[in-house]
Amino acid sequence: MPESRPFLTASWRYLAMLNYEVPPSLLRPLVPWGTELDTWGGATVASMVGFRFLDTRVVGIPIPGHRDFDEVNLRFYVRRPCEDGSWRRAVVFVRELVPRRAIAFVARWFYNEPYVAVPMQHELQMDGALDGQPGRVAYAWRLADRWHRLEVRIRGRPAMPDPTSEAAFISEHYWGYTVQRDGGCKEYRVEHPPWRVWEAAGAQLDCDVKAVYGAGFAECLGVQPRSAFLAEGSAVTVYRGGDSMELPEQFSQKPRPNKRMQLTGASV
Repeated sequence: MPESRPFLTASWRYLAMLNYEVPPSLLRPLVPWGTELDTWGGATVASMVGFRFLDTRVVGIPIPGHRDFDEVNLRFYVRRPCEDGSWRRAVVFVRELVPRRAIAFVARWFYNEPYVAVPMQHELQMDGALDGQPGRVAYAWRLADRWHRLEVRIRGRPAMPDPTSEAAFISEHYWGYTVQRDGGCKEYRVEHPPWRVWEAAGAQLDCDVKAVYGAGFAECLGVQPRSAFLAEGSAVTVYRGGDSMELPEQFSQKPRPNKRMQLTGASV
């Protein structure tokens, strides 16, 4: 895909990442055309991620009242083959929650990303965390007549993860794929430096998973995560992306119709 122009710039900070093993059969209906599920150590992983979206600009323009906000998303990991035989590893979102309807509208219009607007709030206790003091980050959202919450408590200083570690696999994805309305797939690039991460001293997801993400995820996300950590974050650039992908013949199957989970009690 030719390099495209930046669409969005921002700073993503304090990314709380709770990671769960899920059955591949649960995610396969959501896998975009031309990609396949990616795994870590043989496990198919989905992540609950909460973070701060700061100094947001769309095509270089700051939008008053929409520059700083929270996001919580549920995502999983795919890969697609390139013509040179390498693999492009990427993220696919099941659902992305933000507190502003305009943000959700723009993301759905330009990318068909599954954004939903709901009331949100956050708690950051990070004074001294860079020097190794204990810290805590929590993100909460209101949906289906209750508040839901994810939290990570940290210890030690942040450090670059080992390139072969699960933390590196989870945090270092620089591409996104999203199913389009006609069943096709949009590919876009996300640019940022590798992130330092804090080790988690504890993590918790207090969520009615069935109400927020559907019955299929309730059992998988209703247990302690297999891993958790807090990424420091950085400035990021999201590019416009494109709809066409050159694929090896075995991946050039006919696109499937777009299937999105429907949520109640949320504003698009």
